[in-house]
Amino acid sequence: MSFYTLRFTFLIIIMRIGGYQKLTLIDYPGVIATTVFTVGCSFRCPFCHNPELVLKSQFSVCGNQEKEFFEHLEKRKGKLEGVCITGGEPTIQAGIIEFIKKIKDMGFLVKLDSNGSRPDVLKKIIDGKLVDFIAMDIKNAPDRYSQTVGLKADVTRIKLSVKMITNSNIPYEFRTTVVPGIHTEKDFLKIAKWIKGARAYYLQEYREKIILNPNLKKKTKGKTINLEKIKKSIAKNFVKIDIRYNN
Repeated sequence: MSFYTLRFTFLIIIMRIGGYQKLTLIDYPGVIATTVFTVGCSFRCPFCHNPELVLKSQFSVCGNQEKEFFEHLEKRKGKLEGVCITGGEPTIQAGIIEFIKKIKDMGFLVKLDSNGSRPDVLKKIIDGKLVDFIAMDIKNAPDRYSQTVGLKADVTRIKLSVKMITNSNIPYEFRTTVVPGIHTEKDFLKIAKWIKGARAYYLQEYREKIILNPNLKKKTKGKTINLEKIKKSIAKNFVKIDIRYNN
């Protein structure tokens, strides 16, 4: 065996984990779960409420969080039912596939939160039957995606992810955080036409707390958007639609 073969034989890809919430009753619908947060994201949405998981300057990854996380799962077998993997954006992690497999091997259900920017990774996850639920963020209507996510977005890849998820046999939901000053009622007519027929679509209330770009507050100041009106105008396009208020 050569030096290089030996070197790569023992190469271990460590997931970059920013932390985990030991117990959640809301992140994974109907499941008693723990939520694990991966660091790094492919978007720069100014309204993101987890800047410490997006900006490298704010990453706070300490020690072997992955080892600690799996020790937590081992101790909670029989009490926890599932794991919600969120971020950041989990699908940009080099070790995400093996990470999910390890969780599944322990007997837990897995919910994956994603922004849909890596349909290639989602395909492997779906084809491998590695997750039990997928939640994908729909940031805006296709023609306003880049403007909303803070960088040039490959909308073709986003659309591919949407199609892949809707055609899978995996329970899923789409959701949009509705931001006054960024979104308009007209945007949601376009979104409804785009993802028409989806099993579940949620409008999520925006609350201005800690956000990625504080300058956004100048744009949202004094502005409102009627979630109930939007829901009523597009409800016929979905099997289920609802509003999640940020209490």
